[in-house]
Formats: sequence, C-alpha cells, structure tokens
Amino acid sequence: MTGEQPEGLLVVDKPSGMTSHDVVARVRRSLGTRKVGHAGTLDPMATGVLVLGVGRATRLLGYVSGADKTYQATIRLGQTTFSDDADGEVGVQVSAAGVAPEEVARAVATFTGDLLQVPSTVSAIKVAGERAYRRARDGEVVELAARPVRVSQFDVAQVRRPTPELLDVDVTVTCSSGTYVRALARDVGAALGVGGHLTALRRTRVGGFALDVAHRLDRLDQRTQLVGLDEAVAATFQRLDVGAAEATAVSHGRPLPIVEASQHHDGDAPIGVFGPDGHVVALMSPRDGLLRVVVGLAG
Repeated sequence: MTGEQPEGLLVVDKPSGMTSHDVVARVRRSLGTRKVGHAGTLDPMATGVLVLGVGRATRLLGYVSGADKTYQATIRLGQTTFSDDADGEVGVQVSAAGVAPEEVARAVATFTGDLLQVPSTVSAIKVAGERAYRRARDGEVVELAARPVRVSQFDVAQVRRPTPELLDVDVTVTCSSGTYVRALARDVGAALGVGGHLTALRRTRVGGFALDVAHRLDRLDQRTQLVGLDEAVAATFQRLDVGAAEATAVSHGRPLPIVEASQHHDGDAPIGVFGPDGHVVALMSPRDGLLRVVVGLAG
C-alpha cells in the first residue's frame, strides 16, 4: 500500500488492557494514515473482534456497529462489582455454594429473546451531556433508563467452582447492538439471589466479520491487506446490482425505484448498490417509496 492512502475495513483482535481509542491510535501509526475510526467500543478488559474503518470505509462504521455480535464470556456468581465486570471494585458477596447448574440454566433462559435491559452504570451512555461512568465514579447515583435489546443466543458451555463460595459460568452470547453482556451477568446473578459480574469477555464476531480474519496489532504495517470497500459492503449488507445508467444516477445522489430484489430486506437497513463493473456505488435505504443514497461510495 506504499504510495497510496490505505482504504477499507480492518478487523483487529483487540488485546486486553487497551481501549478502543488506543487501538485506533496504534492503527494510525502502523498504517501511516489519520483517517481511522472504529465500529463499536470494546471495554479495556475485553478482547476480540474490533472492526475499524480506514479512509472512505469510515463512512460504513455507523452501519457496521449496528450489526449483531457474538461473545464468549465468563460470569462469576457470588460477587457484584461497581462496574459489573472484573475491573470494578468488589461490592456485595453472597455465597453461591447452593446454586445448582440447573438453576443457572433456568436463569440464563429468562434473559433470552427481546428484553428491556438497564445498561451498566459504568458505561459510555451520556446523562445530561456527560458520560455515565464519569458521573458514577464521581460518586453520583446514576439511573439509566431500560432500553430494548435482543439476545438471540445465551448458552451455558461450562459451570466451574473456583472456590466453594463462587461459581464461574462460561457462556456464549449473540445479541443486538447496544446489549451489555456485563448487564446480563449482573441480572443473572440478581435473579439467582447471589449477585454476579463478568470476569472475561471475548468478542468473536461483528456482523460478517469473525476472529478468523482478525489481525494482531503487533503485526500491522503499511503492507497489511485491508478488506476492500466492495468486499466489506458485500459482507455486511444486502446487495443490489444495477445497470450502468442506474449506477451513474446513484453516483450523483439520485434515488432509485424500489425494485423487487430490494423489497424483502431487513426494515430500514441499508442496501449495498453495485454497478456492472462489480464496484460498490453507494449504500441506499428505502424512504418515501424510493431507495435513497445514505452513503456515497463511488470513485
């Protein structure tokens, strides 16, 4: 990529202990470009798939961040923490010695499907213009409103006892954007009457991008192959192929009629529109009976 500005999506396997902003800064240095952003924050404790946009691909990030995500996590029952994860100060401790694996499975099942979830207090959600975690760490009592989320998979893989008083539960979670796995750990613990928090979190998938395409941060340089715009859009959005005249019109921001091929997609989710040369022209969404450009990608 020497001599030209890099462009595309980059999937990174984020190490523990770094913020998502730390990763962006590292990628900027490694690729030699300032135009880098990320799609969906991972907490410093968490590891795994972090999707970054480079160059024009930063325009896709708002849509990529809305994709479903899959995690592998460990819930510790018998302790709560201030942040609902292992980075927070330990709060209430109640013995989980009497909690049976069957009870854990039943509790987990109640947090599957469409839920109203109260996010973790130590979160980046803004309250009166300030991040909730800042208010909470200043000693303020922060009350966040419940929000609708969907947990399509919440499976128990293993139950272990690190001590007689604690129970560690390894789980796999697939959920909608905006779901806090930390909050799931908190709520499962509360349902069982012993409290809970997250001790490990690894994101294994964001939309169409999984760990098998993720790069290690310490191996990035200007020769690193990015996922090009065409491939990135095809992997993330429903595809619509159009002729040369329509592609030219779309490249100039003009709408298209909603054709049969685009009538059965997921609600208002954008559609990737490709010209006859196989290159993406734009992301378009239906509005007022037409497909309208939401992100122009031609040229």
